[in-house]
Amino acid sequence: MAREKIVPVAIEDEMQSAYIDYSMSVIVSRALPDVRDGLKPVHRRILYGMSELGMLHNRNYKKSARIVGEVLGKYHPHGDSAVYDSIVRMVQTFSLRYPLVDGQGNFGSIDGDSAAAMRYTEVRMERIAEEMLTDINKETVDFQTNFDDTLQEPTVLPGMLPNLLLNGASGIAVGMSTNMPPHNLTETIDGIIAYLENPDIDCEGLMEHISAPDFPTGGIIYGYDGVKKAYETGRGKITMRARCTTEELRRGREQIVVTEIPYQVNKTTLIEKIARLTRNEKIEEISEIRDESDREGMRIVVVLKRGSNTGIVLNQLYKYTQMQKTFGVINLALVQGRPKVMPLKELIHHYVEHRIEIIIRRTLYDLDQAEARAHILEGLKIALDDLDEVIKTIRASDSPKEANKALRSKFALTDIQAKAILDMRLQKLTGLERDKVELEYKDIAEKIEGYRGILGNRDRQTDIIKEELLEIQDRYGDSRRTQIVHSAEDFSVEDMIADEDVVITISNKGFIKRMPVSGYRRQKRGGKGMKGTNTKDDEYVEHLFVATNHNYILFFTEKGQCYWLKVYEIPEGSRTARGRAIVNLINIDKDDNIKTFVPVKTLDDEEYINDHSIVMATKDGKVKKTTLEAYSRPRTNGIIAININEDDSLLEASLTDGESNIILANREGRAIRFHESEVRDMGRNTTGVKGMTLSDKNELVDMVVIKNTHEATVLAISENGYGKRSLVEDYREQSRGGKGVITLKVTKKTGDLIALKEVSDKDDLMIITESGKVIRMNCGDIRTMGRNTQGVRIMRLESDAKIGAVTRVVNEEEDATV
Repeated sequence: MAREKIVPVAIEDEMQSAYIDYSMSVIVSRALPDVRDGLKPVHRRILYGMSELGMLHNRNYKKSARIVGEVLGKYHPHGDSAVYDSIVRMVQTFSLRYPLVDGQGNFGSIDGDSAAAMRYTEVRMERIAEEMLTDINKETVDFQTNFDDTLQEPTVLPGMLPNLLLNGASGIAVGMSTNMPPHNLTETIDGIIAYLENPDIDCEGLMEHISAPDFPTGGIIYGYDGVKKAYETGRGKITMRARCTTEELRRGREQIVVTEIPYQVNKTTLIEKIARLTRNEKIEEISEIRDESDREGMRIVVVLKRGSNTGIVLNQLYKYTQMQKTFGVINLALVQGRPKVMPLKELIHHYVEHRIEIIIRRTLYDLDQAEARAHILEGLKIALDDLDEVIKTIRASDSPKEANKALRSKFALTDIQAKAILDMRLQKLTGLERDKVELEYKDIAEKIEGYRGILGNRDRQTDIIKEELLEIQDRYGDSRRTQIVHSAEDFSVEDMIADEDVVITISNKGFIKRMPVSGYRRQKRGGKGMKGTNTKDDEYVEHLFVATNHNYILFFTEKGQCYWLKVYEIPEGSRTARGRAIVNLINIDKDDNIKTFVPVKTLDDEEYINDHSIVMATKDGKVKKTTLEAYSRPRTNGIIAININEDDSLLEASLTDGESNIILANREGRAIRFHESEVRDMGRNTTGVKGMTLSDKNELVDMVVIKNTHEATVLAISENGYGKRSLVEDYREQSRGGKGVITLKVTKKTGDLIALKEVSDKDDLMIITESGKVIRMNCGDIRTMGRNTQGVRIMRLESDAKIGAVTRVVNEEEDATV
């Protein structure tokens, strides 16, 4: 036996060589699409195989297994699942924007269900897929031998359809990957035509026609910067969102209905994720989730608990689930066999150049065919012009071969022309048939002239491309499915929330809620009130104020920290609901408590934040003023608003406009009034200055900021339910730091002073006791009297009950009474 020849090879060299070969095979022959027809080899072979089997859109369906066997046995030497899985994806309406294969049977679902076996399903080509193969038999593309050199297959399809842009592509090769989004056919063709008319058009000009990707599942493109970057560079990140609507249910409840989800999101997985978040109390406002999808379309129903904020729940769903997803664009495709990342204009350029080549090759083929026919017709004309002599020559010949030779010799004909004359039927000798030959020759001559005109004129070639594209647009064009929100700011949660007055309540245990102001009915002075919040024996509503949904709330703690929150982010509750713990909404230190609040219209308007200031007062009588601009950059963990001494705590904070008066009131019933200019602007990290001189056992109980000193009145309220209105002018303006004047005569009957508020006849007063009862009354029912009096009873309290919080409410136009 002959000895085998063994060649030593270093293992690292062999591994490198083998891996490079494998990499190139994956890149070129498996994972990446060709920039010209937008197809990977398997998809190209499927379409070519179906056309060879006659599986056209107007023919009967055939078993999927039949085309799988055709492709597998002739062109694609890989596993049958590779071919069938590709066919399945080409059928799915949720995978391709314009499906290329028409399927009959179970081809999977958006829920992630797998397709039935290939022996059960049937397929044929979609009509639009046939546009990919138009003119393939006119030598328009190169063919190559198949894997066993027994058959020919196309290296690329003629691709009248701009498939790469329409359906996109995704694939992972070795060391690189592609992820191209689908587009709308109408927009894409408009963009290509714009390029044909002006090859120097820039990306911005193309984007006037091709506005953004158009996903088969619809949804919303949230923000436009990623789209622009992807079109300009070939890479970008596009944020996709589900399309949702809100429906009202009975008894004030609402539900979110999801009708479209982001591209390539599994519906069942999405629903399971939402259910898991609900079970784990990551999203507490959801009470139920149902899948009501049917043949009519998708419908995922998320039922909310009563009083839940729809906008906040939507934001949570976008944040924690695939209702918001990023599509990472990588426009990588093969250009002359080499992978390249391309911007939008270059993708269109390569498509147009491919179509130009197809038109040229098709025209050359048609020209050759026309010239060959013209050549035959010229011979027929010669024969018909000298018919008797032709017949005589043929009859005198012993065989067709001799007749052919004699005709060529006598009439200067070619072999082809002589054969055509010999093959001519006797009916061609009639006068009518002679005329037909003349007409056909004339028609052929015109076509030849037209074909030559096309070959020598680039403008004519581009016109043909436009004409063919417009025909495709008329035949298959449709409207966009994916909505574009050009700026994230255009899709703010605030747009879904009415900017209306709401009442914010906070208990001494740190629970907060909001509800419409109209939820509290006005009562006459002296009423007992109606039940407000369901609280425990040791819990009562400590703070209550009014704001609008779009306001910011600056939260100030006893230790002088400041936090931010939008009003609509506070959970809505019923009058008897306890609310939500503040620590779940903002990051407050465990040993600190919210003490006061300042509703602010905006933190974005530079003029507004520079013209306003925050004035703060502490129990120890100190005041401090800081410009609002210092609080205009919200931080999750808060900032220092004022330095608080160890034996002191923050009492109140208010917004001022530079022309305000400040009134401080202490527990003993005295008050001091001074202009805010008495307090200079300070930085946040300061302690403040003395606002009122206090005795050892005394402390401040309230601060009022007055803007209109001539018409305003001040309401003083004691803890036992007595109150009194006085004119602001009764409080003479002093310098800060004094002991003040009497505002309410404090006796055992009245109890200590608890609050001081600026009110008018049009305002309502809202009072909450420590046990949680609420009364709302019109301030016009409380008459104005002298400053140095004990006032009148404004709320009848039960034994040992005391007032816990008081706030002024801007009156609404309502007639509700008790």
